[in-house]
Amino acid sequence: AADYIEGWYTGDVTRMDRALHPDLVKRTMVVDEETGVESFRVVTKERMVEMTESGGGEQADPEFEVIVDDISGDIGAAHTISPEYTDYLQLVRTTDGWKIANVLFRIR
Repeated sequence: AADYIEGWYTGDVTRMDRALHPDLVKRTMVVDEETGVESFRVVTKERMVEMTESGGGEQADPEFEVIVDDISGDIGAAHTISPEYTDYLQLVRTTDGWKIANVLFRIR
């Protein structure tokens, strides 16, 4: 979780890549302004790495929190709070370490 949020704000592709499971699904609810229809905007691991490489977060030295909510064997839950986002993370322990499998987020 620290690699995820710190990697985002420092533009560190290595940390972001290390944090995310290859099958990551990151989502946020969006509402079409014209129709009012709600849908999920989905971000993949590949897109997260691309956005991180392009500079990541918009704040130079943000304060953020990483909170581990629960761990049960090889799965866990955490959340991060930054000036821009609140992210709820679902994690899985793999042979390569803990990886973020799913993220549900909102813009603050």
